[in-house]
Amino acid sequence: MQNDNAVAVWDIFVRVFHWSLVVAFAVAYVTSEEDNYWHIYAGYTVLGLISLRLIWGFVGGRYARFSQFVRSPAAVFRYVSQLRQGSAKHYLGHNPLGGWMVLALLSTLFVVTISGLKVYAIEEGRGPLAQDSRMLSVISAAHAEEEEEGKGKSAEAEDEAEEFWEEIHEIASNLMLLLIALHVLGVVISSKVNKEGLVKAMVTGRKPKLPNCED
Repeated sequence: MQNDNAVAVWDIFVRVFHWSLVVAFAVAYVTSEEDNYWHIYAGYTVLGLISLRLIWGFVGGRYARFSQFVRSPAAVFRYVSQLRQGSAKHYLGHNPLGGWMVLALLSTLFVVTISGLKVYAIEEGRGPLAQDSRMLSVISAAHAEEEEEGKGKSAEAEDEAEEFWEEIHEIASNLMLLLIALHVLGVVISSKVNKEGLVKAMVTGRKPKLPNCED
């Protein structure tokens, strides 16, 4: 396929963000069962990346902005119907389904990282959310008997909080794996239907402007 009519779509920030996020999440996932700092720093990296992407979604280039690719649920259902019929339009930026997938991925990643930070704060008493964990241990020192009772309640509260956030972290991580699988499947289907290389486009930043193309 000739790319004489290729158009610059993905700016350098979006491309660096995308592949950096892939690497950071992969590192976090493969080190999730190990007690080391790789998992923690990878989590910080993911949180930093999605925070920057949220900002870029409002001030970035045209095709990076949420206002350009986040469409109504009706538009998404219409696109899915057209996709089934083989008549789906080609989009230079994200198609309606892809736009909502971006939101789902970013939202789920945010839950994954925040819940991970909560677990880290409770277990190690470290991290930006550690203050919340320490607040559970604030006990009145006015009476020694009340202090001992308070320690027991504080320990129980921390155990319950840790279990809660660990469960949230695990559920969100598993949901993230499902979304990644759906995202990859969507890329394959869209590339096949529109006869374009979306993976290559996320490297070069350019996509072919095909007939019946939506801007």
